[in-house]
Amino acid sequence: MKRYEFLSALGVSAGTVLFIPFLTSCSKSSLDTTTTPGDGGGLPVDFTLDLTQTANADLNSNGGSLLKNGVIIARTSTGEFIAVSSVCTHQGGIVQFESANNRFHCNNHGSNFATTGSVLNGPAATALAKYNTSLTGTSLRIYG
Repeated sequence: MKRYEFLSALGVSAGTVLFIPFLTSCSKSSLDTTTTPGDGGGLPVDFTLDLTQTANADLNSNGGSLLKNGVIIARTSTGEFIAVSSVCTHQGGIVQFESANNRFHCNNHGSNFATTGSVLNGPAATALAKYNTSLTGTSLRIYG
């Protein structure tokens, strides 16, 4: 067998072997566990933050926020805890809480969202998923 024939045969075999996993990775079940731009997030979450831990200290002050498990949790200037999907629905950028403007902002293309997750201005057209919050003592539960 000539070198060209061998490499061609190997290339076809290797290409086929490398391509097969990609066919199964796009199945519906794998897509259901991933937040994608345009869908608003909305994956089920249920976790609790201990506000006495240093990692969560930003939530002890009005205007503070933090990112955890694909959710941005913020404490408004009035002390209310709010939680929304951290993924912008336009193209998947990560939103930040702007306490001075009491909104969520995506630096990628300038979309802004209200504390309810609704779109204030685009290019995003879909609201961020909003989650429930419940404070018991120093334990803040995010769920929904």
